Amino acid sequence: MNTPVQSAAPAAPSPLATPAVSVGIEGVNLSYGEHHVLKDVNLSIEPGEFFAFLGPSGCGKTTLLRLIAGFNQADTGHVTIGGKEITDLPPWKRDVGMVFQSYALWPHMTVRRNVAFGLEERGVKRAEVERRVEAALDLVGLGHLAERRPSQLSGGQQQRVAVARTVAIEPKVLLLDEPLSNLDAKMRVQVRRELRDLQQRLGLTTIFVTHDQEEANTICDRIAVMNDGTVQQVGTPMELYERPANLFVANFLGTANILSGRVVASGGERRFELDGGTILPVPADRTVPEGARLVFRPQHANLVPAGAAAPGQIALPGLVAHREFLGASVRYGVRVGNTEVAVDLPFQSGRDLHEIGTAATLTLPPHALMWLAG
Repeated sequence: MNTPVQSAAPAAPSPLATPAVSVGIEGVNLSYGEHHVLKDVNLSIEPGEFFAFLGPSGCGKTTLLRLIAGFNQADTGHVTIGGKEITDLPPWKRDVGMVFQSYALWPHMTVRRNVAFGLEERGVKRAEVERRVEAALDLVGLGHLAERRPSQLSGGQQQRVAVARTVAIEPKVLLLDEPLSNLDAKMRVQVRRELRDLQQRLGLTTIFVTHDQEEANTICDRIAVMNDGTVQQVGTPMELYERPANLFVANFLGTANILSGRVVASGGERRFELDGGTILPVPADRTVPEGARLVFRPQHANLVPAGAAAPGQIALPGLVAHREFLGASVRYGVRVGNTEVAVDLPFQSGRDLHEIGTAATLTLPPHALMWLAG
C-alpha cells in the first residue's frame, strides 16, 4: 500500500510561500441540461492540505475543480476559500492558480516570459515580477533554462514551467488538473515527488485531480473518491484502502476480491453462504448490510495444502486455476465455489509454488473480512 511521500527533514520554505487557507464546498449541485454532473457535494479541505479528487473518467472531478477555479458555476451551493464566500466571484478575483492538463504554455515565449506573463497581466511592478519569476524558477529547478522555449524542453520540464507560472502569482490555493497524464511512467514517478516537495515548501493548500489511484495514494494527505457526481468517501489513503465505505471504493482502490452470497442465521449465530455452497462464520461484531458481498484483499489471504488450515483462521476450499510471477510476489487465481479470487503471496527463492490444478485451502484472518454493499 502506497502512502504519501515523507521527507527525512522539512523542506526549506520558498519566498513565494503564503499563509495556508481552507477550502469549503457545501451543497453543490451542477447540471448541464438534463445531465446532473455534481450531486450535493460537500467537502472541507484543511489549510495546507494536499487533497485529491479521485475517480473514473466522467465522475465529475474536473468539473468540481473548475468550479472552485470559477470556470464553472454551480446551480446551488457555496464555495469558500479561507472562510470567504467566492461562489459568485469571477476566476481572476478568487486568488487560485490552476495548472491545466495541457500545460497551455506560450510556444513563442521563453520560459522566463511564460512565467512572467501572468504577473505582467496583473500589473505587478517590474522589480517584483523579476523577484517572483526568479523565485518560481528556483523552486522548480529551471533557472538555468530560463531562456529556452517550450519546444526545447522535455515533458517534465514543461510541466514544471506550468507550475512555476502558477505559483508565481502567489495563489491562495493551487489546483492541479491531471498534471502528470502527459508524462511517461518513469517521469510521472519523479514529477509527483517533485510536486509533493514543492507543495510542502510552499505550505500551499493544493487540490489534485487524477484517475490514477497510485498517484493519489503516494502524494496526497486525503482523498475524496468520486463516482457519478457524488463523493463516495473521504479519508487518508490507508483509511480508504483498509476501511472502504462501499463496494465501489473497495474495487477502485487496489485489487479486491468480491464474493456474492447471503447471510444465514441459525441458533443465534450467523453464517455467510457463498454462491456455490461454501459457508463461513460471520464474526459477532461485524455488521452485514442488506445485499452485502464478502470482500478481502489478495495479500491478506494465504494458501495451504487442502485441509491444513490453522485454528482461528477462516478456511475456504479452493482449486488453483492459474498463477502469475510478479517479481516480489506470486499472484494465484483460486477457484472458490463459482468465483475465482486472487491471492498474493511473497516470492521467496527456493520455496515450492502451488501447482496449477491442485486443491488448496485459502485461509484468512477474521479481521481481514469485510461485508460491503453499494
